[in-house]
Amino acid sequence: MEPQTGRLDGPPREKIFNAPLIAVLVALSMPVLFMGQLRLADFGMSLAFRPSDLASGHWGGLFTSMLLHGGWGHVGMNAVGAFAFGPPVARLLRGAWGVVAFLALYVGGGVVGALGYGLLHLNSGDQLVGASGAVFALIGASTRLLGGQGGVLRLMDRRVLSAAAAWMLVNAAVGLIGFAPGTDGARIAWEAHAFGFVFGILSIGPLGRIFGAQSRFASRDGMSDPDA
Repeated sequence: MEPQTGRLDGPPREKIFNAPLIAVLVALSMPVLFMGQLRLADFGMSLAFRPSDLASGHWGGLFTSMLLHGGWGHVGMNAVGAFAFGPPVARLLRGAWGVVAFLALYVGGGVVGALGYGLLHLNSGDQLVGASGAVFALIGASTRLLGGQGGVLRLMDRRVLSAAAAWMLVNAAVGLIGFAPGTDGARIAWEAHAFGFVFGILSIGPLGRIFGAQSRFASRDGMSDPDA
C-alpha cells in the first residue's frame, strides 16, 4: 500500500457558499435593523415615507423608509430577494469602489422607488416602508446582465427585454391583486418596485463600464484563439 499524501488529483473543489460579502451583509442588515425597529416606541413610523412629505420639504423619509419593514414576513421576502439578486451584481462591481457602486445602486433604487411612488400619490398620507425599491434595483441590474457580451451590458437585448417585461407584468399583477407573501394584507407599493427596477436596469450600464471587472479577452464565434 502506498502512503497517502493527503492531496487528491483533479480540479479544486467549488465553494458551497461563495456569495460576495457585500451582498450577504445587505441581506443580513434587514433582520438586524428590524430587531432594532421593534424596540422603538412608535415602531419606527416616524422614519417612514409619506408622499405628502414632499410638498412640505421633508425628504428624509426617502432614505430612512428603506430601513424599516412591516413585519418578519416582509423582512424575509426582501432579504431573500437581496441575497438572490445581489451576488451577480456584486461580482460584476469589483474592488473597494465596486462596493461603493453596489451600495449606491442599492440605496439609489430605494430612493428612486419611494420618490416615484410619492410623485404618483402626492396627496397621500399613507406610510411607505421597506427595501423593496432597493431590492428591485438589484433585480433590474441582474436582469440586464443577461445581455452581457464582450464586456458590454446591452439593454436592447431580446433576453433582457423579455425578462424585464415578465418582471413588470408580475409586479403589476401582484399590485392589482393586492397580495404577496409577507405583506400581512398591507397595500403593495408596486409603483415603487417598478421605479426601482427601472433605476437598476439603467444604472448598471454605466456602473458596469466604470467599475466592472474587465475580461482579459473577448469571446468570438469560431475556432480561433482568443485575443490576449
